Amino acid sequence: MANPLTLVFALKDGTDIQQLGGVLGSLKPTIDQALTTIGTVHDARFVLLDASTPNLQPGPSGPYKLAIITSYDGNFETYIQDFINHIGDVFDALMSFISDGASLVPVKDNVAAFTEYVSKNDASRNPPNDAPAMWYSAYPCTVQQVLAADPCPQASSS
Repeated sequence: MANPLTLVFALKDGTDIQQLGGVLGSLKPTIDQALTTIGTVHDARFVLLDASTPNLQPGPSGPYKLAIITSYDGNFETYIQDFINHIGDVFDALMSFISDGASLVPVKDNVAAFTEYVSKNDASRNPPNDAPAMWYSAYPCTVQQVLAADPCPQASSS
């Protein structure tokens, strides 16, 4: 069964969200390949939020938050280690935008601190969001079980 991750980072004051979007866009092929290689990620997305707007939709000035929202198989520590091993450099690039991220770079040299930081900032791991009632999964299968059961070819990104 999948587990949720809802990682929310506070961005540095004055972050250029267009620049951040450009960095994420340029890293997308690397991220997609890593997620496929890791083989435990059901889905993943980046969401920019603006704490100054009632519906959190990005406005012109922030303060902004970056959310990384995923569903994954296995335990949390292994999941974070897989990310560090496969796309630690991506997190290094992202941490340059995060208000308190500089001390964690490079993440490969700060595994325990990075794992603790992610856990602390993962809304899905902290009350009240960690309650079973806050999470639904449509199936009890792993990514690998789903891929093995579905003979359809890999669809191109939509």
